[in-house]
Amino acid sequence: MKFGELLKTKIFEPWRSSYLEYNELKIELKRRQLDHGWTAQDETEFNRKVESELAKVYQFIERGLDALVQRTERAAASLHTIPIHYDATADSLTEILFDVNDLAKFHQLNLTGFEKLIKKHDRWTQLNLRTQFYQLMSQQWPLDKLSLRFDVLVIKISELHDTCHLRGQPRAQQYAQGGDQTAFERATGKYWIHPDNITEVKSIILFHLPVHMFNQKKHYEESDMAVSSVYFDNPEYDLYSERLARDEGAESIRLRWYGALSEQNDSIYVERKTHKAAWLEGKSVKDRFRLKESQVSSYLSGKYTADQLAQDLRAANKKEKMVEECHFVAKGVQDSVKDRHLKPVCRVFYNRTAFQLPGDQRLRISLDSNLTFIKESSNKEHWRREEVGIDYPFRYVPEKDISRFPYAVLETKLQTHLGQESPAWLSSLIDSHLVHEVPRFSKYLHGASMLFNAKVPFHPYWLEDFDLDIRKAPITNVGLSRSMSFKPLVNGHHRQSLLLLHESQTKKEMGLNKSKGLGDFNFTSLIGKKPKADRPHLSINLLEDSVQTPQSAVPRDVLSRIWNYGTPRSASALPFFSNSKKEDLDLLPRTKSSPERITRVQTKKIEPKTFFANERTFISWLQFCALLLTVALNLLNNGDYISRIIGAVFIIIASLLSIYALARYQIRSYQLRTNKMILRYDDVWGPSVLCILLVTALCINFYLRADSLSSSYEAVQTVSATAVPAL
Repeated sequence: MKFGELLKTKIFEPWRSSYLEYNELKIELKRRQLDHGWTAQDETEFNRKVESELAKVYQFIERGLDALVQRTERAAASLHTIPIHYDATADSLTEILFDVNDLAKFHQLNLTGFEKLIKKHDRWTQLNLRTQFYQLMSQQWPLDKLSLRFDVLVIKISELHDTCHLRGQPRAQQYAQGGDQTAFERATGKYWIHPDNITEVKSIILFHLPVHMFNQKKHYEESDMAVSSVYFDNPEYDLYSERLARDEGAESIRLRWYGALSEQNDSIYVERKTHKAAWLEGKSVKDRFRLKESQVSSYLSGKYTADQLAQDLRAANKKEKMVEECHFVAKGVQDSVKDRHLKPVCRVFYNRTAFQLPGDQRLRISLDSNLTFIKESSNKEHWRREEVGIDYPFRYVPEKDISRFPYAVLETKLQTHLGQESPAWLSSLIDSHLVHEVPRFSKYLHGASMLFNAKVPFHPYWLEDFDLDIRKAPITNVGLSRSMSFKPLVNGHHRQSLLLLHESQTKKEMGLNKSKGLGDFNFTSLIGKKPKADRPHLSINLLEDSVQTPQSAVPRDVLSRIWNYGTPRSASALPFFSNSKKEDLDLLPRTKSSPERITRVQTKKIEPKTFFANERTFISWLQFCALLLTVALNLLNNGDYISRIIGAVFIIIASLLSIYALARYQIRSYQLRTNKMILRYDDVWGPSVLCILLVTALCINFYLRADSLSSSYEAVQTVSATAVPAL
């Protein structure tokens, strides 16, 4: 689908006037060029229109963000008033989060529109508006940097939501496995996320895991999300080749720092990833230790040795085990740099949002956006390009030295050696339309293959499909949506239903500890059963024409059986209503304020008025058909030849409308019972076709009766009337 058509389908009507007038500017650009060729006056007027549109979009988003920040501050202030209504505040935060997602989609759609419009202009006119446009954007209307404000706002909402969930109590940290580790054994999954879905994915995760704050002593800022890494390799790209071939012992060496380097923030982490490490019986591991920025150059040159590092750590009263581990890693990295002639080759920058329970590294999720790859300097005196900071999108860097990744990267990290397994909500997310799985994706491999395309010996497999659109058809009950009453739904459930905890797992694994979130628990016992997340919640989607639906329960009504005829019955598919106790799942307790007891299984509840509304619509159609049939029968019984023709046409129309109304009624009833999207709930074509058919019938009637309007027709009728008695 072309972007102009996509933009029309994505427009939110209340905001229509604030969108970029993409199609109008594109048509004007093409019309002027075909009419008289592109002149300097045309260029000036076009630039003025683009600047006006840019200012309009930027100011609208900025006002929206300011309003959302104020609403968030009011919600935060309500947590300091007595009495504190945690549930009401959490509901308000959920509404704010949904509005943030809507505004983020608006921002991304318009940003894409500007980029495509400028690209078309430069291609058709052979001029360079791109440079001028980005200078204007960076100086006056920095639209591309507003995404960081969305991220900061999401993090603030996550912090407040976590406070509401815990009822103001501090989060316990007794599960501190991995809190002070220098080596991590992790099972990692990697996924691409389209920019349209970034905020939505973050919103889903924060309902289950809180955002991890690297420094909780200071106010969270945009710079705190910045992560920079400098990767090392030799001129033959041996580390790249070994990593790509996944050879045993293949290593990746990098220097990483968080935020902007300064006198207060001068920590550099030296990290080494090893595939199938020999000292861990073939397990993959990441090792790291910390240096100060002033020590990095001396360490890389060999002047500051691993032995000196160990002495400094002992002088700082670090544990001996930690000292030995740091010495082991520092010695190995220093030997590799010296023996394999490693030099800085590529910098990887991104803004990271991490989700993790404090002090518990068994389950960690990170989402990296604004991913950028930059060539490092070959200057031996400096191990990094000092002119490159954290000011994405780095417009000052030459295009030949930079590559911007179009997607965000989601990483799930499970410490399986501690018994952690993927929870059900996470499995549902990674199987949804919101993410695109890319096994064994590596930032360094991708960056090196893009920046040094002709030098690297091989290319990773994902480059073949890199230009394909990773967006998929939406799946029901996955993502952010709204119910028929416009209440926010996350994965088809209201906010409180997401806080349900499996009571048996709570007693076994947590000992009734109530200060944990859903990310703590193991939901693998639900495999093979129908999880509650798959039980559909009634929601209507009036925007999408087609929605992909996951496997659901075995239907029991006649229409469902006809619809699913030929589909094999799944052994794990359970009916919604069953008397078998083995198929029931334990009800999870709601929140801390709810009574902790086992209750009956909740089934899907649909308001009766929904079915009655569908029935009233069907009856309204039948009433119109009955009226039309009455007119048709009068014409057939009491009219002349022409009237009987029109009556027959009306009978056909009434019969077709009755059948159509019955079919729509049955399909809507089926969708309400099963939540499967077959057709849109609103009838787009029925009323229009009805109007066309009625107007057509009236036109036919007028055509057949046209002769009666002339004076000759009246004379013929008079002659015929006088001739009948003579006979």
